[in-house]
Amino acid sequence: MEQRLSLVTLGVSDLDRAERFYTALGWERGNDDDEVAFFQCGGMVVALWDRGALAEDSVVEDNGGWGGVTLALNLRGPAEVDEVLDQAEAAGAVIGRRGAETSWGGYTGIFIDPDGHPWEVAHNPFWTVTDDGRTLLRG
Repeated sequence: MEQRLSLVTLGVSDLDRAERFYTALGWERGNDDDEVAFFQCGGMVVALWDRGALAEDSVVEDNGGWGGVTLALNLRGPAEVDEVLDQAEAAGAVIGRRGAETSWGGYTGIFIDPDGHPWEVAHNPFWTVTDDGRTLLRG
């Protein structure tokens, strides 16, 4: 298997609400389908799809709890972290943790989207975020 990730699908309870949230963050929908919304995110895709349909398709039982996954957006500096957290809050996210310095030398905060998906927004001074948005473990 190639070492890459192509698609992340978020199970949502209300597709219209979820789409409004992500478009309020500035994301652009890449399809016209009524049942799933696709967003091009750099070299991968993020999809929004009905939570029940996703569970059935994935052959898992949806217990309604957190699925043990946190999404992350790495940025070029602490000011960008705070800016994205403010955008997310204005779009309807709950701020789980405001931006703050970490013990390992970075700066991170957490927002939670309307369906409960947590996003870490981070600046890691040991990684490089390229002009085209790719995150590299080594500069």
